[in-house]
Amino acid sequence: MKRFFKIIRNVRGTSLMETLIALSITGIVTASIMKLYITQHQNYMTQEDITTIQQNARASIDELTRQIRMAGRDIPAGIKAIYAYDTNPDTLMISFRSGNCDTYLSDPMPTPSAELKCGSAIDCFTDGQWIYIYDPDSAAGEWFEITEVQSAAMHIQHNTMTLSRKYGANAILLAVEQIKFFIDNTTDPDHPSLMIQPVGMDPQVYAEDITDLQFRYHLTNGNVVDEPILIEDILEVIIELTARSRTADVERPKDPFRERTYTSSVNLRNLGT
Repeated sequence: MKRFFKIIRNVRGTSLMETLIALSITGIVTASIMKLYITQHQNYMTQEDITTIQQNARASIDELTRQIRMAGRDIPAGIKAIYAYDTNPDTLMISFRSGNCDTYLSDPMPTPSAELKCGSAIDCFTDGQWIYIYDPDSAAGEWFEITEVQSAAMHIQHNTMTLSRKYGANAILLAVEQIKFFIDNTTDPDHPSLMIQPVGMDPQVYAEDITDLQFRYHLTNGNVVDEPILIEDILEVIIELTARSRTADVERPKDPFRERTYTSSVNLRNLGT
């Protein structure tokens, strides 16, 4: 019996101090692991933010460059190739022809609301399309929306809008692109967007979280200006675009949004300079 109790006394459990030490070590290890995880997660989120900023900015710059390069291509004298607005963020509107869709009036219009009788095939035009009509003699013209293309009869209807004047025979009808670029920072101030607005249509969001857009114009005399007087003097359009992160970083209270600014330039090849 004495031997049995001696054996029991020799079997010792874990003391309270040992338990507390073990818990402390476990807590330190766990806290270190969590801190490492949080740091890595923050780094991942930061890198993802920067990647998104770069993608939005580069896509926007590429689209602006591609469209601006077309400015002035095969447009009639009555349309300006570039409409520049130094509005900070700036606004730019460009005009160009992307194809060879055109026709002419075979008969004069008896009234400004009359249908347009054309002298050549009109299959390239579509219902709902905005096109430009102008008088070559006066170089005066205007935009209007096609409501119906009657290909067999070679008639174009514009029932939803009356033209400002009667156009005579041989007036030209052209499919012309006119696109406006601007920053919308009022619809959703937390997420300003680069907007694209084709003529006659509502603005469309091209890229979100674009905070600033600036255009400068390199002229034939060597000067660089914010708003050119003569469009024909433009050699190059300089684009500066600023994009930012979508979400604010609580760790950066003074500067919660990350921003990146990108610059590009476009040589204009269709202005005859």
